[in-house]
Amino acid sequence: MKKRKYPNAKRISFETKIKIRFSEVDSMGIVWHGNYVKYLEDGREAFGKEYGLSYMGVYNNYGYMIPMVKLDINYKNQLFYEDEAVLKITLIDNPAAKICFEYELIRKSDNILILTAETIQVFMNKNRQLELNIPEFFDEWKEKYLN
Repeated sequence: MKKRKYPNAKRISFETKIKIRFSEVDSMGIVWHGNYVKYLEDGREAFGKEYGLSYMGVYNNYGYMIPMVKLDINYKNQLFYEDEAVLKITLIDNPAAKICFEYELIRKSDNILILTAETIQVFMNKNRQLELNIPEFFDEWKEKYLN
């Protein structure tokens, strides 16, 4: 595992399971690389539902969209049809108006690291304008879950 960017930052983690379906593999039975982006999205969605930070909840309750502005994936190994894996997703606190996640995807059968990844999302209001300050609801969320 690489050195953490924010070693002293507060963190909160969540794990979700993935089972590889036939529609996600190529003719050799290997997961197509683009599907890993979907697994990360599924992980963020599960994290959001668990911790009250779901995309539609944020939009409907507070009027913010949370678009992705950075995605970095480091592929280490492969997953195959019918493999089961565990995705660990970690939100890293930071002082900016953004949400940073780190990921580890591990094959369940042999505990092999499949990938590591990082994403950054920002806040946009309903007029699709970038919010430069942390929205009040997110400060309150951080106070509840990161302290």
